Amino acid sequence: MFTRIKSAYNNLGIHRKMLLLISALLLGSFAFYALVLSNLYETYDSQMYEKTSELLNMSSVGIENQLKDMEHLSFKVVTDEQLQRYLTELEQTNSVYQKNVLRKKLTNRLIAFAGSEPFVYSMMVIDKEGEVMSAGNREGIPAELRTDLTTLADQNNGANAWYVGGKSSLLAVRQFKAFTGSTFTLKNLGTVIIRIRIDRIVDKQVHQSAGSTLVIADHQEIVYPEKLSFSETEINQELSRNQPYGVVNLPEGGYFSARIQSPYTGWTYLHMTPFDPMFERITWMKRLVTIIFIAIFLLGLAFGTRLSRSITRPMERLLQKMRTVETGNLDRLEELTLGPVPEGSQTEVGLLHRTFNRMLRRISELIDENYAKQLIIRETELKALQAQINPHFLYNTLESINWMAKVNKQSKISEMVEALGFLLRSSVNMSEKLIPLGRELDIVYSYVTIQQMRFEERLHFEVDIPDNLKDALIPKLTLQPLIENAIHYALEPSVNVCHIRIVARHEEDVLYISVEDDGPGMTAEFLERLHSGQVQTRGEGIGLSNIIERIRLTFGSEYGMEIESLPGVITAFHIRIPYERGEAQDV
Repeated sequence: MFTRIKSAYNNLGIHRKMLLLISALLLGSFAFYALVLSNLYETYDSQMYEKTSELLNMSSVGIENQLKDMEHLSFKVVTDEQLQRYLTELEQTNSVYQKNVLRKKLTNRLIAFAGSEPFVYSMMVIDKEGEVMSAGNREGIPAELRTDLTTLADQNNGANAWYVGGKSSLLAVRQFKAFTGSTFTLKNLGTVIIRIRIDRIVDKQVHQSAGSTLVIADHQEIVYPEKLSFSETEINQELSRNQPYGVVNLPEGGYFSARIQSPYTGWTYLHMTPFDPMFERITWMKRLVTIIFIAIFLLGLAFGTRLSRSITRPMERLLQKMRTVETGNLDRLEELTLGPVPEGSQTEVGLLHRTFNRMLRRISELIDENYAKQLIIRETELKALQAQINPHFLYNTLESINWMAKVNKQSKISEMVEALGFLLRSSVNMSEKLIPLGRELDIVYSYVTIQQMRFEERLHFEVDIPDNLKDALIPKLTLQPLIENAIHYALEPSVNVCHIRIVARHEEDVLYISVEDDGPGMTAEFLERLHSGQVQTRGEGIGLSNIIERIRLTFGSEYGMEIESLPGVITAFHIRIPYERGEAQDV
């Protein structure tokens, strides 16, 4: 019997299936509603509690989602790289002036965080010395409370902790744990305290009806609201009731009381609603829903036929187009795309027609584009082959000049041409990102050879690198730009002999390379402008910022380059990279 019914249903057209389905859904829904309505008065209290619980759940979820955002904000604050750096430097320095500067920077950074958060009343950081940096409202925290909050943060060991300090006073407390890059020392750097505007959070998330009251309590401590509509004794009695809901008679009138406990914060949400107005409103709503349901049932039957026909007819026309494309008759693509769009084109079926037409049009365009791209690819390949000719022509020209110099016994010219050729090959070929230090020194020697032809005895170049470090890997073209920089800024402005020196050493897994010169040097103000990117280099090659950026991109943010300068004594560029040995790599 069941097999026959299933087979008959499967053989029905879409039109009849939709009518049958709509009728079944509407009749089933009506029967279910009638059954619920007949038992509604017997279960009125439980239904009321469920509805109130839904309101409380939605309210608590919305509020706690905002509190989770505040918890995430405290995490962003304690993991902020600038705040971490300022607190670390604050702990390491002994200079009172430097500490004041760092605390000012901390305050400015806190202002940047607090200023964009509508639910943050104030934000403050307590460093290891007990000094307070605050942003937002400057309302202070007593010293005893600061001690308690710091202890609370220590107990939670880096996790967020909530502190309820009275009516509408909610604090998020978290400890700064030190980390540098991917290194987590988890050393205590201080404590962040965020005062939350719980009243604004509740106002945004909860839409209370007239006369109803929402109370949030942490055990006997009221979190919200600041001013209660009932006495604290009445509120505490409701919080201590065994039943989760019930009707309570208060001097203000009869109220339906319901409460839930949050699994996230452990807070209790208590909702007090006037009983009589709510009862009348629900009765009226039940009657209204019954009338609306009957009207929907009749309208559903009336429009079911029209809906099914509006779907089946355009689908049949679309199916005909699909069968034409299925036969592989691509010559008719343009003809099919110009076909009429069915009436009611804003419906899903109309959109399906237009999408199908766009797909056919796109297929035609892709066929044309593919043909054009094949022509472009061939033209690009020819241009690439032509581009390879130019460097080879330049190298061959340099070889010819070198041969003529040797024939004419011009050894200096020959040496200079050979150095230039090697330097050009090394600069053009950037397929190897990491090369051994020895090969990088060969590039430097070629560049210095050319410059010594120009400056002669004024340029004194020296390399102090052990042989066992010459297989250490280093980003290509790291040292040559620094030598070029030393010549531009140390040798060219002076008429005296300039000493340029490269020194390398390694400690454990770190390689240190320094490029030093005894030129005029740079002042502290110039160094600061150079670090901030306000100084444009005189050369046209690879800049200092490019070198630093390549080192950090290759090895990580904990590596890079530092600049040291004592005017008139020494200028040094100190490179710090991981000590890795091996052959050239393309990373």
